[in-house]
Amino acid sequence: MKLSKKFVLYILMLNMFITFSAIGLIVPVMPTYLKTFGAAGQALGFLIAIIAFAQFIFSPVAGNLSDRHGRKNLIIIGLLVNGLSQIAFGLSTELWMLYLCRFFTGVGSAFIVPPLMAYTADITTTKERGKAMGWIGAAISLGFMIGPGIGGFLSNVSLHFPFYFAGSATIVAGILSLLILPSIKPVMKETPERQAKGENILQQMTRSFKTSYFVLLIVVFVFSFGIANFQSTLTMFLTYKFNYTPNDIAIVMTVGGFVGVIIQGFALNKLFNTFGEMKIILFGLLVAAFSLYGMLFVSSFYIILLVATIFSIATTLIRPAVNTLISKTAGDEQGYAAGMNNSYMSLGNMIGPALAGTLFDWHRNIPFTFGAIILLGCFILTFIWTKKATTRHQRSS
Repeated sequence: MKLSKKFVLYILMLNMFITFSAIGLIVPVMPTYLKTFGAAGQALGFLIAIIAFAQFIFSPVAGNLSDRHGRKNLIIIGLLVNGLSQIAFGLSTELWMLYLCRFFTGVGSAFIVPPLMAYTADITTTKERGKAMGWIGAAISLGFMIGPGIGGFLSNVSLHFPFYFAGSATIVAGILSLLILPSIKPVMKETPERQAKGENILQQMTRSFKTSYFVLLIVVFVFSFGIANFQSTLTMFLTYKFNYTPNDIAIVMTVGGFVGVIIQGFALNKLFNTFGEMKIILFGLLVAAFSLYGMLFVSSFYIILLVATIFSIATTLIRPAVNTLISKTAGDEQGYAAGMNNSYMSLGNMIGPALAGTLFDWHRNIPFTFGAIILLGCFILTFIWTKKATTRHQRSS
């Protein structure tokens, strides 16, 4: 039975949602959970960062393997590894075990995201890609934002139960993908770069500097840094400054996800057609910077909820816009481009929480200020690059 393109896209969205909700699920639970291990802010930052470190190392490998051997098998392997590591996390009794489990969660995610992004590009035309990437982006954003909500709710059963639930759901998604998802092996041209053997992560990163979408990869790094900074810091900030419970934190982090997903699912394609992806990126970076810094000046629960929602909306607009532009300019190297996309995202996710946790232990306001400066700097860089690119295009016309 041949499945429709839309149904296949729904399966991919489900896989992406489960992957990122499983990662985000730990956020509201961890401040309380880590107390049982005698750890605090810095440990939380590194637990989040180690996932991104594994993604950074393995994403380019997964992207290139999917270019050569197809997408489906890698996605299934990633889901199974991810699920087992979640369950093992809930069973851990020592802090080092938590780090090891989160590393394998990152490995699993690396084998899911780049092949899945490339799969989406394979089954869509250039005209359809913006909408499809918007849907995938909505699944990512919903997972990131709903994950903490699910974690906060399930923690009422026990602090361990959210990890068992996430692991089981991910394994079920892997089995469904094995049974339902069609196998697609892309037909690709052999290029000198692809013929090169033994290319390591540093060589692949160096090659990315020469791509036409390098500035977009910088944007991916910076907004991922901002999101990871925000998520890892906000939980500790609300816990220590306002004595918020995991349920309170879950509400703050979930509402924005719902609003962002609604915009991505129903309005994003119209926004792309009206303003273009680059204007959406610039707008998102600017709003994200000011809302992140604005979190320092609010105290009411509902105002905190509003500012967090504005930040979430801004970042959920950026992700699919960047993904779409990178995919449109990647040509027949969709796997490599998706791998680089995920690697730069992983760098941001790795450095953001690790640095934020350390800065938070120094002073709880510093991560918000620093993150806002980084986002604003990226806005200025991207704005200048866009102006120069427009000028070059006009001269060549």
